[in-house]
Amino acid sequence: MNTKLLGRLGEVRAGEYLRGKGYKLIGMNYSTRFGEIDLIAENGQYIVFVEVKLRKNADFAEAREFVNRRKIERLKTAAGIWLSQNETEKKTRFDVIEVYFSGDINGKNEKIFHIEDAFQ
Repeated sequence: MNTKLLGRLGEVRAGEYLRGKGYKLIGMNYSTRFGEIDLIAENGQYIVFVEVKLRKNADFAEAREFVNRRKIERLKTAAGIWLSQNETEKKTRFDVIEVYFSGDINGKNEKIFHIEDAFQ
């Protein structure tokens, strides 16, 4: 399976995970020329902008370690644009969801870790 398809699969799994935790998905793959947001969700008092990272394992590094300072700035810029187009009274938060996926399409041996407020 190619990298782009695997990335989309990771985003779908992360979205399913969030729905299972009571979040409402309101956007997926929101793209601007300044950056992309993988998932946008609502949960109680928050609009949550989510970066999804998919890896086979954490042998080299944890997936969250691939969200560098440049990526964080691009996410924040894209979120600012989204917020300028979508009025809300809710607070904002940036989360990272790590999906460890061994390649089994049925999700066996899949692990998901949700890091709330990841950039604080």
